Amino acid sequence: MEFQRSISQFSKEIRLLITAFVITLNIGFFTGLNFVQETSTFQPNGIETNYLGNENNENAEIMQFKKTEKDILTVVHNHILSMSIIFLLLGVLLSFTSINRKLMKVLILEPFVSIVLTFGGIYVLWTGILWFKYIVMISGMALTISFLFSSFFILKESVFPVKDM
Repeated sequence: MEFQRSISQFSKEIRLLITAFVITLNIGFFTGLNFVQETSTFQPNGIETNYLGNENNENAEIMQFKKTEKDILTVVHNHILSMSIIFLLLGVLLSFTSINRKLMKVLILEPFVSIVLTFGGIYVLWTGILWFKYIVMISGMALTISFLFSSFFILKESVFPVKDM
């Protein structure tokens, strides 16, 4: 479905709203990434330790314990729901940009695949399938890249509207 209007054609006030929303979303997203860095050091073994603990490692500087099923389900549930809404909103806004339609489809659909792989993968990892930490890490990176590109294209047209569309 192609829309007859683009972000560039929206009123200045609507473009300001979109800009404020996307910037605020980026602050929240990257604050979350900072939390991931603090809890996992962006390493596969850090991801594993964060969810499965390290109580068997006598040399661990900081003792961590395996998350309970309630804790892991809360993390997975909250992240899948909230990230789905975030990427739904970004996808709707992205559909009002003038980017290449194939790239748009990738940026609209990829995050939903990565959300399921990342947060579903955390649950699978928690059950003891340790190699899933690599899936979690790769899909998390893909999710972040999609977020960055989507935000960039939306902000580009919102802040620097293309004339004569």
